[in-house]
Amino acid sequence: MAKKQVDTISTLLHLFAQYGHIAVFLMLLICGLGFPLPEDITLIAGGIIAGLGYVSKEMMLLNCLAGVLLGDTLIFTLGTVFGKRIKKFPFIAKLLNKKRFGLIKQKSAQYGHWILFIARFLPGLRAAIFCTAGISHHVKLWKFLLIDGIAAIISVPIWVYLGIYGAKNFDQLVKWIHRGQIGMWVLVVLVGFLGVIVVWYEYKKYQQSTLNKP
Repeated sequence: MAKKQVDTISTLLHLFAQYGHIAVFLMLLICGLGFPLPEDITLIAGGIIAGLGYVSKEMMLLNCLAGVLLGDTLIFTLGTVFGKRIKKFPFIAKLLNKKRFGLIKQKSAQYGHWILFIARFLPGLRAAIFCTAGISHHVKLWKFLLIDGIAAIISVPIWVYLGIYGAKNFDQLVKWIHRGQIGMWVLVVLVGFLGVIVVWYEYKKYQQSTLNKP
């Protein structure tokens, strides 16, 4: 796995060093649409380019956030506009087969809007979940942008700055990538735990206010 990640990063570095921000942005846009390209590795490669001084670190971070959010919004909007007809599109049909579509709908009903937040940390299911959310029409665009935006503000800087600080040490970077993936899941679990506490607190407060009514 480590060798595959290094090879992918090396390929992206050649592309990004030549074309800069526009290449990173377009690659993230394509990732967001569900094509089998590694978004996390793309973010790291963009960070490496910034760390090596090809582009500004701050601009690379903003560029990556823009590419990620626009890609996510496009797949969500396509689901909203075309509904279930979108599953006839060849690349969507592969991304969102019958079994996966049914599973995502079941999990969405179970976890509500939390599934959108968690999806940002699920490379293999992210686009499928966002597209299904659009198809369902249960989520307004502004709410999708809010949830996805909060998740992206957490996840994107981690990968970009991982690339920035590992720019001059490839071997160490591969170790950091693995740790970053584990750390990301720990963060998701903690956020989920806090969410459960907040919901429980609000429920108890509502229950108490109901009991106190004359």
